[in-house]
Amino acid sequence: MSTTIASSSAEFDRRARRRLPGGVNSNVRLAAPRIYFERGAGARLYDVDGKDYVDHLLGQGPNILGHAPEPVQSYVSSAVRRGMVYAAEHEEELIAAEQVCDILDWPDMVRFGVSGTESVQAAFRLARAFTGRRRIVRFEGHYHGWLDNTLAAFPAEGGCIPASAGQVGDYLEDTVITPWNDLDAVRQRLAADDDIAAIVTEPVMLNAGAIEPCAGYLEGLRGLADEFGVVLIFDEVITGFRVALGGAAQRYGVTPDLAVYGKAVAAGWPVSLLAGRADLMERFGTGEVNHSGTFNASVMAAAAVRSATATLRDTDPYDHIEKHGQQLMEVIRDASNRHRLGLHVQGLGMAFHTSFGPEAPITDYRGVARTDGAKYGRLARFLIEHGVWVAERGVWYVSAAHGDQDLHDAESRIDAAFRAFARSEVA
Repeated sequence: MSTTIASSSAEFDRRARRRLPGGVNSNVRLAAPRIYFERGAGARLYDVDGKDYVDHLLGQGPNILGHAPEPVQSYVSSAVRRGMVYAAEHEEELIAAEQVCDILDWPDMVRFGVSGTESVQAAFRLARAFTGRRRIVRFEGHYHGWLDNTLAAFPAEGGCIPASAGQVGDYLEDTVITPWNDLDAVRQRLAADDDIAAIVTEPVMLNAGAIEPCAGYLEGLRGLADEFGVVLIFDEVITGFRVALGGAAQRYGVTPDLAVYGKAVAAGWPVSLLAGRADLMERFGTGEVNHSGTFNASVMAAAAVRSATATLRDTDPYDHIEKHGQQLMEVIRDASNRHRLGLHVQGLGMAFHTSFGPEAPITDYRGVARTDGAKYGRLARFLIEHGVWVAERGVWYVSAAHGDQDLHDAESRIDAAFRAFARSEVA
């Protein structure tokens, strides 16, 4: 396998390493091939060396409408010509908030933020203020941001430990780690600890493994939250506006007390939202609970949310995305069988996961941990070399912009990548 990147990307990378730690601005990108992109359009990326890629990473998920969707880009461009940040209110944020609440149907109010990490912290603060308790039940393998009280590694024996040097480890002591898809375990944690303020969960475990909730699981969490008087928080940063217009709450018919949205809510613009019941959210409004930010509800953020959610509502691309994703999953399975790779593929058409591991469905993080991540990372490098942009951790995303030609090109490129990978593994 050739790992040489054409001269332009190589030169940019050399310069970047002088001024950017590791040559990147997010540690998630440290292991990725150093390819510099010139532009994105629809379902494609184009690098500075003249090569195109069928994109199934989609900026780690936000580009639900594809790259540079014209309705959103034009609307945001028009809006920011009138100003960007006022340190005061403006029409766009009000209309965006009303529209989000109307589309989602269940929340009374929203509060804008900049990142999902930030809005998760706001949800925790509200839950603690509302209940007068401190601790948070969360699940093995779920990701809720990179701050000291959420960033965690999950040992095979259970529990969690700091995942970074410099992380204050005892901040994780407020976390009650629980296996995913195990209601009995959640009940035991709640019954044993009267200082639990909230349960926080990815309603579909998309950050690692594309694991759906078992039948009745989310309903069970809702019931336990009510029974023990804790706040149920859905972290819909990935699932929101992706697995359905109303996110996982709509797809699975379970209403949380609070939910965090990001990524697809603004079709690629850096925005997050915390949505919830009025009796919780109003604690921001009274000043009892603080949540501040210079760039919260900036003109570009609010305009992007308004345009993206309206586009998703009016075009309703979800059947198309689901169908395309299911076809792509079959393409991957067929190529895997043809080249005897033994890939495991599971998830939704909108977002699914591929791995080297057992054929049986993976239902929790411990199942993900048993897969061969290093081997899949090698496969991902071959896919990228052959023009399919994917994550080395196995997640694949599909957008409204993916069409028949993209599927055709992905099919031929996947086949070529798998063939080359199979040969390299026996060489």
